[in-house]
Amino acid sequence: MQKIVLVPDSITGGLSAARVCDMLGEVFARYFPEADQVRLPLGGVDTLRAGGEQRIARVRGPYGEELRARYTVLPDTRTAILDASACTGVEVARTLGPLQPGRATSYGVGQMMLDALQTGCRELLLCLGQSAAMDGGAGCAAALGVRFLDASGRSFVPVGDTLNNIAHIDLLGRAPVLAGARLRVLAGSQAPLCGDGGAASVLGLPAQEAARLDQGLAHLAAVTEADLDIRIADAPGAGASGGLGAGAAAFLGGELCPGVEPLLDLAGFDELLEGASLVVTTADRLDAASALGSATASVAQRAQRARVPVLAFGGVISDGAAELYGMGVTAMQAINRSGLSAAAAAPRAGADLRRAAADACRMMLL
Repeated sequence: MQKIVLVPDSITGGLSAARVCDMLGEVFARYFPEADQVRLPLGGVDTLRAGGEQRIARVRGPYGEELRARYTVLPDTRTAILDASACTGVEVARTLGPLQPGRATSYGVGQMMLDALQTGCRELLLCLGQSAAMDGGAGCAAALGVRFLDASGRSFVPVGDTLNNIAHIDLLGRAPVLAGARLRVLAGSQAPLCGDGGAASVLGLPAQEAARLDQGLAHLAAVTEADLDIRIADAPGAGASGGLGAGAAAFLGGELCPGVEPLLDLAGFDELLEGASLVVTTADRLDAASALGSATASVAQRAQRARVPVLAFGGVISDGAAELYGMGVTAMQAINRSGLSAAAAAPRAGADLRRAAADACRMMLL
């Protein structure tokens, strides 16, 4: 083994792409100490941390506290790379106390976007990872001037617990600086907004809580269609980052991009594959939907063109995942092999990932 390219996405249990990358790196270094490692977590700023100007925006955190969110402006461009997890990520939220997705807001993401636009950026690449906020991107949109009105005509900033109070959506006050700017929303997950496999299903929440949040997201989708004539619930990627994919597309005119192709281009992924012996990637789920524009599919197809084998770890491997074999995935390994529910498995995701990686390394040493 000469060179291993680690290019993971975040996984359920509050593990960011950067954290997953570090865990995998530690395990593979133990079994293949002679191999060079290239670490490329699919987390926006973390993916491109080696280049660009780093800027800090003062924003509202998931529960309203002040945070300093970092984003990157690429050299000689007016393109900003923003990671929604810097404001609403599960890891950020857990440093503040128990996870409360019904109370958390994506407002800070909108503030970070506004900061980038007001300092001259005209193209935004918004990278979506695991979010503690299940507000369908309503908080983000509110920070950029979109108004959400209750039945009495009062404007408020919705969170997951109050999405059902939205009666109307008003885009007239949307920040003028958005006009003429391009917003691309990079959703590694192709989850729909609500229903089976939707936004509320990815955090390993108790069934009753997940159902309640899912109903609120369905209500948001219904009001969006009634007021704006935009159907967003079933769009691939709409459920990414607590529904931020849906909100950014419907309320801010964002373009939902399948997979992570623009990010891989900017990171020079194809060049990083030169001389590689193995690519390792991760996903929350590996299933039939993974073949339709997911980060796993994007990584695997590029590796296949470079004739580099791909090992994919999935939180769960479901029916239909075999389609990925024809797209460049060489082998798959399940992270949650205990038969536990997603809610029960989430706290032990890190330990399970390390065990699965170690088992894969042992197999390769055979």
